Amino acid sequence: MTIVTDRTAKLRHHAALFDDTASRLGLDLQEAAIRGALKFEEISDAVLRCTGCSEPKTCAHWLKEEGAVVAAPQYCRNTKLLKRLQGADQAQRSER
Repeated sequence: MTIVTDRTAKLRHHAALFDDTASRLGLDLQEAAIRGALKFEEISDAVLRCTGCSEPKTCAHWLKEEGAVVAAPQYCRNTKLLKRLQGADQAQRSER
């Protein structure tokens, strides 16, 4: 039972890191999913990629830093997805 709990805790932790990283970049993952810019499978894949990161403590520290950011840290395994979402977010704002 401990293994399942440990895995669940790890998934939750990395789901939070991914969501917080997106938020720090000005992205709302829920809104992106609602408007179709982000598929459910992509969220799952992103969280799994995040669990393979070697820098979760560094990421957590980065998330606490003050100031604006325009990109995820170099070590982020979800940089490509986050950049795509930033582009989709900018395109939607331009349409308004």
